[in-house]
Amino acid sequence: MAGKISLSRRETLSVPGKVLVYVLLGIFTIFFLFPLAWMLTTSLKVLGDVYLMPPKWIPWPMLWKNYVQIFIDQPMLAYLWNSLGYTVYCVVGTAISSSLVAYGFARLRARGRNALFLLVLATMMIPSQVTMIPQFLLFSGAGWMDTYLPLVIPAFAGSAFNIFLLRQFYLGLPRALDEATMIDGGGYFTIFRLIILPLSLPSMATVGILEFMYRWNDLMGPLVYLNTTSKYPLALGLTNFSAAYGATPWNLLMAASIVSVVPLLLIFFLAQKHFIQGIVINASK
Repeated sequence: MAGKISLSRRETLSVPGKVLVYVLLGIFTIFFLFPLAWMLTTSLKVLGDVYLMPPKWIPWPMLWKNYVQIFIDQPMLAYLWNSLGYTVYCVVGTAISSSLVAYGFARLRARGRNALFLLVLATMMIPSQVTMIPQFLLFSGAGWMDTYLPLVIPAFAGSAFNIFLLRQFYLGLPRALDEATMIDGGGYFTIFRLIILPLSLPSMATVGILEFMYRWNDLMGPLVYLNTTSKYPLALGLTNFSAAYGATPWNLLMAASIVSVVPLLLIFFLAQKHFIQGIVINASK
């Protein structure tokens, strides 16, 4: 029905209306690409050209060696490796735990299930600053400081937003699939493993990409729990640029920022089909 409605709207859209839509989309595209374009041009400049006014949008000569210089001056490979390892563990932990919890809320019948689900949703309203000090004292008492454990272990407890996202998808799957599996002798875990998980790949991809972006860009968590420079992930390592040079070398910092964005763009473009499909399916529930 929704497809028919959207199709009739496209058919009734006049030529001036289409032109207006494309103009607005073009303006918004330029607006969102502007920071990335500024980062890219700045990363290819000499430091003195960064402060020119009006700005020079096409730098000449283009200093591609800035991208080599950041790997010489800073342990960028170590930062990238730390970010990748920390992020992958968190994505796997969150995906597994959130999908299991969401499956319980969506398919299992238990007294107080809805009240418990509302309690999980309520945790999203608590600012992270409120729980920061109790968590710090807890992990410090456990001897986990300057390790990745305070950053990785909580991910295996699930995320309220991801639980909500996956539960909405699971609710839309026909229960006849569960009953057919039970008739064949399968239990709840068999249903989850053989029926629910294969059908929920778009939603799982959405959860994975959102969690990857959050963990890759996370600055506060590593800043609180990590002290050794060699353990810094990329988001925290970028803060070392100012300290190492005595002032902010904007051209090198922008080159490092471009390098930090590349994995996110690759992940998105490789999985954009599943990501968009998952967003559309969950939005229609």
